[in-house]
Amino acid sequence: MHMAGHECFHCKQWVEEGEAHDCWTTTEAALTGDLSEDLREAWERLRETAVEFGPQRIYASHHSIMFSKKVCYCFVRPKAKYLELWIMLGRPIGAPQVRSVMKGSARKYANLIRNTHRDEVEPPITDWMREAYEKHDALLAKGSTKKPVSRRKVSRLRRSPARRPRRAGRRA
Repeated sequence: MHMAGHECFHCKQWVEEGEAHDCWTTTEAALTGDLSEDLREAWERLRETAVEFGPQRIYASHHSIMFSKKVCYCFVRPKAKYLELWIMLGRPIGAPQVRSVMKGSARKYANLIRNTHRDEVEPPITDWMREAYEKHDALLAKGSTKKPVSRRKVSRLRRSPARRPRRAGRRA
């Protein structure tokens, strides 16, 4: 006997044919619901710290909780034994708390910090979070310093030599 349906590529859950399934949609409560007391307190402290920085959007996305102004400046990925805190800065952080650094884009580095207890959510970690929040706009602005090439100039360069208009005073 064959059962109609499929296994979700992301969460590996069996989904019956015609059944609604959206494993990408999640909430902070769903991601933090199974945390130990120490991890829950660490999460609450991280969230409170970020909220104090100013206006932003905090939302759950797949396995992470994102902190964003225009784009994400840091996110938390709850794990069974620790919280992964990724902080996006214009520089790699060279400190013992940082487990790894990845180049996120041309101007950003993703710095990984593992938190296991509320007492770890203090300077310098909170300072790095604040720096990411405050320097967020400056990092985005650096990308707009290039002068855009005008369409007119691009279209002239793309024409084949036979189709380019002759200019007066040009030698043949």
